[in-house]
Amino acid sequence: MDELNALRIFIQVVDEGSLSATARRNHLAVSSIARQLKTLEDALGTRLLNKTTRQQSLTEAGALFYKKAKHIVSELDRAKRDISSFQQSVKGLLKVYLRTSAACAVILPALADFLTRNPQLTLDVTLGDERIDLIANGIDVAIFLGHLEDSSMVARRISPSQRVVCASPDYFKRHSPPLTPQALTQHNCLIYQADQYGELWHFTREKEKIDVPVAGNLHTSSAPTLLAAALSGLGLMVVQKWMVSKAIQDGQLQSVLTDYQVSPTVHDTALYAVYPHSRGLSPKARVFVDFVIELFRQQERS
Repeated sequence: MDELNALRIFIQVVDEGSLSATARRNHLAVSSIARQLKTLEDALGTRLLNKTTRQQSLTEAGALFYKKAKHIVSELDRAKRDISSFQQSVKGLLKVYLRTSAACAVILPALADFLTRNPQLTLDVTLGDERIDLIANGIDVAIFLGHLEDSSMVARRISPSQRVVCASPDYFKRHSPPLTPQALTQHNCLIYQADQYGELWHFTREKEKIDVPVAGNLHTSSAPTLLAAALSGLGLMVVQKWMVSKAIQDGQLQSVLTDYQVSPTVHDTALYAVYPHSRGLSPKARVFVDFVIELFRQQERS
């Protein structure tokens, strides 16, 4: 039984006052309308209408069901109109500025799917790691790492900071995997070099807190460089989990110290969607932000 269609037929029968009027409106036989009502009543396990040859009336259960069914169908029709209106407004040019690591690991591979879903939208994509002026650069939405201080901007968190310590299987063939954070002092640690980052990795496990000074033969401000070095077997690194989820699943990298939370900085490093407060979030920007949020939720579930 098509429940939605059955609801609509039931509501029409009540509103029109007869099965024959409903049949004419839908270009159906009266027997077809009667059959759909009987199927609905059987599914509900109760009679909805009292019918005679001359008139019909709602039963007590029918009156209650009619009120609720009419509300449900009305809300569904309204939702469909709203979505149709929303989709019609998702068009034109959308300028986005994306954190390089997040873009390369998660967002860019999914853009073809996003644009297929929104064929009237054109994306202008810029990658970078700097906190640029969105208004001056005409950016509609940016993906930034870390807490935003600028009150003229609105920030919506996309993904929490969940980092992992990892290295390639080849590295671990030559060096025993560390079993404690302190053991990292005996390893070649690849250092991400940026403002508020340093050579001190912070570990927490329940109430336990450990700060470990690390050292290594590669310092870089480029996340892709860090990843390439780790994949080649150079050493251990600390990176966002979403950046290496696929590499870990494919066996290219192996995570260690997984019972600890780890960060190379004490500052907020969650991922945020940012847009100018004065502009608000347009429908085309909203659909992009919602798409990116779902991408990272999929990463967290994987």
